[in-house]
Amino acid sequence: MHNAERWADRTTIHLPATAGAAVKLLGELGSEGRLLAGGTWLMRAPMTSGHYIALAGIAELRQIEIGQDRLRIGAGASHAELALALDGLDDLKGLADAAGGAANPAIRRRATVGGNLCTTAFAASDLASALLAAEAEVTLITPAGTLRQELAIYLDWRRTSAAQHHLLQHVEVSRRAGRRLCHARLPLRRAGDYPVAMVSLAAGSDRQGRLADVVVAVGAVESQARRWPALERTLTGQLPCRSAAITCAQANLCQFAGREGPEVPGWYRQQVLPELVARAVAQWAKAGGQE
Repeated sequence: MHNAERWADRTTIHLPATAGAAVKLLGELGSEGRLLAGGTWLMRAPMTSGHYIALAGIAELRQIEIGQDRLRIGAGASHAELALALDGLDDLKGLADAAGGAANPAIRRRATVGGNLCTTAFAASDLASALLAAEAEVTLITPAGTLRQELAIYLDWRRTSAAQHHLLQHVEVSRRAGRRLCHARLPLRRAGDYPVAMVSLAAGSDRQGRLADVVVAVGAVESQARRWPALERTLTGQLPCRSAAITCAQANLCQFAGREGPEVPGWYRQQVLPELVARAVAQWAKAGGQE
């Protein structure tokens, strides 16, 4: 019998000991089963009846391994734990900033990396943008076995019915010499928890100090974070200066259609992107001593 605790009359919380056991249970429960990680979404709405599979007690999901050439982040690690683990790593400062600046301190202590990437109902995920720029890959556990995907592919795949019974195990990022990741966000004026828009940039440099191997990702502007290939091509070979960054971004703004919301109109999300690109490039230049 599964180790479980009763919550109200029709809700059961299961406490699997391993990630594999959690996925097996998820398959057995079918549409009745839901994964429960940090639980921050439950703060917004009452817990409904059904079966919740709690992941907080699975140690393997909370590990963060920092190697010389690779970073592995357990899906159960919180934003606060990730920000602390990456503190002082210049090449991954953008990821640390994304984890350490998301939402508010109370949410960061509870919200998990996996929960942030798995939800399809949250457009303003700082980690999704930063990890896209870092060209991250995710490893999933499914009833059929282990599956590895590029994060960009996973963000689309998780919306399909085939993705319903899986557990995100960990996220991996390659660390490359001379490559730096930066993250710029524009928070709401009255409630600074969530951003109007954000830009994450990863790049190296050539012998003349120009941007090379550029990857740019945008979050909060549309319903899902995604890369900006046209800007990546335009920025490559440019000197890391504000005017060039703004000019390149303005020339490619048509690639986005800002989502409407009660806090700001869609056109505003789109129009702030050049400034955020300039900020990200300035951060990149400062980290490399190219101010």
